[in-house]
Amino acid sequence: MTAIKHALQRDIFTPNDERLLSIVNVCKAGKKKRNCFLCATVTTERPVQVNVVKVKKSDKGDFYKRQTAWALRDLAVVDAKDAVKENPEFDLHLDKVYKWVASSTAEKNTFISCIWKLNQRYLRKKIDFVNVSAQLLEELPKVAEESVPSGENQSVAGGDEEAVDEYQELNAREEQDIEIMMEGCEYAISNAEAFAEKLSRELQVLDGANIQSIMASEKQVNILMTLLDEALKEEMLQSVKEQMDQISESNHLIHLSNTNNVKLLSEIEFLVNHMDLAKGHIKALQEGDLASSRGIEACTNAADALLQCMNVALRPGHDMLYAVKQQQQRFSDLREQFARRLASHLNNVFVQQFAQTLLQLYNRSYYLSVSGHDQSSTLAQHSIELTLPNHHPFHRDLLRYAKLMEWLKSTDYGKYEGLTKNYMDYLSRLYEREIKDFFEVAKIKMTGTTKEGKKFATLPRKESAVKQETESLHGSSGKLTGSTSSLNKLSVQSSGNRRSQSSSLLDMGNMSASDLDVADRTKFDKIFEQVLSELEPLCLAEQDFISKFFKLQQHQNMGTTTNEAEEMDGGILCRSHNSGVPQAISSEKDMIRQMMIKIFRCIEPELNNLIALGDKIDSFNSLYMLVKMSHHVWTAQNVDPASFLSTTLGNVLVTVKRNFDKCISNQIKQMEEVKISKKSKVGILTFVAEFEEFAALAESIFKNAERRGDLDKAYTKLIRSVFINVEKVANESQKTPRDVVMMENFHRIFATLSRLKISCLEAEKKDAKQKYTDHLQSYVIYSLGQPLEKLNHFFEGVEARVAQGIREEEVSYQLAFNKQELRKVIKEYPGKEVKKGLDNLYKKVDKHLCEEENLLQVVWHSMQDEFIRQYKHFEGLIARCYPGSGVTMEFTIQDILDYCSSIAQSH
Repeated sequence: MTAIKHALQRDIFTPNDERLLSIVNVCKAGKKKRNCFLCATVTTERPVQVNVVKVKKSDKGDFYKRQTAWALRDLAVVDAKDAVKENPEFDLHLDKVYKWVASSTAEKNTFISCIWKLNQRYLRKKIDFVNVSAQLLEELPKVAEESVPSGENQSVAGGDEEAVDEYQELNAREEQDIEIMMEGCEYAISNAEAFAEKLSRELQVLDGANIQSIMASEKQVNILMTLLDEALKEEMLQSVKEQMDQISESNHLIHLSNTNNVKLLSEIEFLVNHMDLAKGHIKALQEGDLASSRGIEACTNAADALLQCMNVALRPGHDMLYAVKQQQQRFSDLREQFARRLASHLNNVFVQQFAQTLLQLYNRSYYLSVSGHDQSSTLAQHSIELTLPNHHPFHRDLLRYAKLMEWLKSTDYGKYEGLTKNYMDYLSRLYEREIKDFFEVAKIKMTGTTKEGKKFATLPRKESAVKQETESLHGSSGKLTGSTSSLNKLSVQSSGNRRSQSSSLLDMGNMSASDLDVADRTKFDKIFEQVLSELEPLCLAEQDFISKFFKLQQHQNMGTTTNEAEEMDGGILCRSHNSGVPQAISSEKDMIRQMMIKIFRCIEPELNNLIALGDKIDSFNSLYMLVKMSHHVWTAQNVDPASFLSTTLGNVLVTVKRNFDKCISNQIKQMEEVKISKKSKVGILTFVAEFEEFAALAESIFKNAERRGDLDKAYTKLIRSVFINVEKVANESQKTPRDVVMMENFHRIFATLSRLKISCLEAEKKDAKQKYTDHLQSYVIYSLGQPLEKLNHFFEGVEARVAQGIREEEVSYQLAFNKQELRKVIKEYPGKEVKKGLDNLYKKVDKHLCEEENLLQVVWHSMQDEFIRQYKHFEGLIARCYPGSGVTMEFTIQDILDYCSSIAQSH
């Protein structure tokens, strides 16, 4: 205890400027395994603080750490439990009642005595000491309350506990002696250094006197020893010496014998305590009920006790004892017997679960066959829930055996491995049937029908099939690592019809997307999301169960007693013929992944079949599938990037992405292969309308999606192809002018991009607007032409003369361009003729433009503006070249506006 006290003072209290006065080794009542120390400490600085500190060892056990500290003033009651009898228990009433049990009564009494003395010395508020012996409550010497220990050792706690204070005030007598000493020396105050030297010399003189006194005492001791030596030479003393020698020798032999007996007893107690298995544990291992919770608990405790007995570290020489060898052989037999019984029971549990679930599947399959065959029973089809069976009850029942599986893994890896293999065989076939039926329901809900002639009625009678498969499973339970070929054969036979029906759904002809509406696509999206949402928790629950039940998260390397090479789906497990240690599996996660691959081997192909069906129904379904699958892959990777679920969904996502790319490529191909009729107007091209449909659908699907980048890339490819092929069709068009084709289609493209606000196509939106504006202007100019042809030619001649250098006001003197000629030309274009020409122009434009885009009024308004521009140009030339002539056009700008308005209203 002294060594611990010094260690605590050095490591804990000295750095905190505290001194340790008393210590007691305690543990909480009822928790004797967790020991700690209660320490009484005082601070070295004023004012003095008295604390009770709880100290315990760290988890690693290599150093102590301060856990809790209470001020002594917060201590209300100290209850020693019994003032007469020795009792190690005591209570401290602090912020709550702390019940402690000391390692010894003496340590407890010393600690309580120290607390009492500290209370008397430093606290005004006195602590209540209950059931404490009066002998422990000793009075301290009466000192001034304000006095604090200075630099001397002063007993505080009694015994070997001393408190060394840095400061102690002088009492009255000491002050009087110092004053007398200073009065005897005149310069004691005026010359402190001389006074100190005088005191030092006097102290040296006193030290010399003390040394001489000690040396004189040593001489007397030496004289006494000499007299004793002389007495020993006398016969009586010599006899006594011989007798004492004999007694000493006899005592040595007795001590040696006792030591040997103690050591022998210690060895025997060690073997009895560590290699003796209770009868109850033996009975539990031999006859314990593995079907009840109480029996499983008893067997688990017995198996742990057996393992502890077998793994005890024997001391040198123990293994040579016959009794030890016999006990070890007995333990080995018990282990083998229980391992065989446990493996057989668990295998039977697997088989019973498989049989029960199989019966439920046959009932579901029968209902599915009846509802699916009747084409008119759509209500029955939709009443089948798109859900996967819940295996939680089975997992819950098996997890009761998790500790026993861990025991089996560490004691008999061969049987553990056999159970693992059988579990994978049973569950792979069970999940295959459940998942195939689940996907069959999904396909029926997607298509609304099953192919006629394929019925589940061809399945064998459910009672006989269940019995046949159960018997085959029971037959394999005798050999836990035996062949499962019968299971394979039965699974192939019983699921053949479902495979054929699944594939038959994919034989339907490809349906046009135009035949489906938004409701159909929304229905597909919900079904696909439901499929993924059902598969995800199923895989995660099974993976979590495998990890917990087979204890695959604790050990990295596992031994085995089986010498064979076994190939699993997704990996090969190789075993050495000599060492018996797995070589290919480097971690437990790899083994979990391989087990999941073996159990859920049908998920990936079934998902691919479902994806292929959705793509056949409507190629735009690939957009829904890409978004949903990407989200589920992202979620799975956040949980565990290397898990089976993450890997499988990632593989399927690759297929979905390929279908999406194929959908984009097909649209581009259809644009390139478009053909236009030579006899009808072109109007809005089909692929332009389809791009609008695609973009609207994609924007609603990909809103806040993780794979937005894939859609943006597709947009870029599609819009580039749209631009190229619109221009291509415009160049090839015979009936519809090129400008009309370009104008109408780019107007539609610009309107679509403006409405959807696709950020990655901003540049294309501006380009589409520019092309639409340019071709609108070009068409207006081309179609309008020169409605006042002769007048136009006349003024072209006028402009030519001005260009040759003739002044504008002198043009009227030219014979061909005098006022009379101008009036003749103007008379040929009265208002009636102008209106007639505009009406013919309106009919011509109406034939060119399509009603779908509704651009007729836009074009007509542009033509009106262009005609007015020409009219103003002619008026300007008349005003400049024929000033004061009074020549004017026979119609005005207002007449033009009225003509255009009436023509538009009449049509």
